Amino acid sequence: MAAVPVGAGVGLYLDPLTRKGKNDAEGVHVRVAKLDTLPADGSPRRFPILASRMDAWTKSPESPIGAVFLMRTQDAQQPVRAFNSACPHAGCFVEYLAQLPSLGGGAPGFLCPCHNSGFKLDGQIAWAGSPAARGLDELECSVQNDGDVWVKFQNFQAGSATKLPLGA
Repeated sequence: MAAVPVGAGVGLYLDPLTRKGKNDAEGVHVRVAKLDTLPADGSPRRFPILASRMDAWTKSPESPIGAVFLMRTQDAQQPVRAFNSACPHAGCFVEYLAQLPSLGGGAPGFLCPCHNSGFKLDGQIAWAGSPAARGLDELECSVQNDGDVWVKFQNFQAGSATKLPLGA
């Protein structure tokens, strides 16, 4: 008789460890902003990514899990581009600068303050000798009928020349 309650207790205790959760490699679809909040001139704007997280026995509702830069485009098929704001070199957050000093003429771009990696507005590496092995990680995004911008947010392994999702 004692085995039944003990078995039920052990099953309840181990349930979070055996439950199949959302794999980070798959990403999470998040509503980030309204299209009309993005500058029409294509300047990037940074947005935090908030999502509910489940870690074994702890559920964290609407916690920050990262950030993205959103940019309007002139392309009707893809009106918005999204980049993960984590530098692919070591994971530090990049900053948008209206004049990136190392680009000729002070063109706009992204700068990682940790190790001086620079990126053009299209996400590509801005200068030779950059410690980043790849450009910024572009993310899937879409604009729904009501003007909401949705992003498939995911993080990728830092320090690799290949874009590999974390958890893959």
